[in-house]
Amino acid sequence: MSTSSYTNQLTLSENKLVARALRCLEKQLCYNSEILNSSKSVKAFLQLQLANEPNEVFAVLFLDNQHRLLAFEKIFYGTINESAVYPRVVVQKALLHNAAKVIFAHNHPSGFAKPSDSDKKMNNELQFILSIISVIAVDHIIVSSKETFSFKEHNLM
Repeated sequence: MSTSSYTNQLTLSENKLVARALRCLEKQLCYNSEILNSSKSVKAFLQLQLANEPNEVFAVLFLDNQHRLLAFEKIFYGTINESAVYPRVVVQKALLHNAAKVIFAHNHPSGFAKPSDSDKKMNNELQFILSIISVIAVDHIIVSSKETFSFKEHNLM
């Protein structure tokens, strides 16, 4: 779990607080199946993980059938306004973690969490490809420093 870009902007005590918050959220996400049924908790976790990355980062929450977190991975790193996402790698990671479900996430360093046309296209491609191997894409959350956007909440999934 890397928070280096985020924590470089904080004091030592603030860094410790953020690290502790991430550990608490991750523990809840791993061991309390009700937590991942709440998009509020997932968004809070992802905002801590991704909101202050200086460049786009694409990450995935890998889940079991009961929506418990198996793993969280930042998979692709890009530039200030885009990140290449390779479906083959996402499939490999899903199989590696034996995931039944996934939640995609990426940040928008611009501060606006609205999906672009390429975000929507990439989401649909990943959703289709993972469905072939019986992995369900539960949501795709875009994070910025100010807001989050859930594809599921906006009927895009």
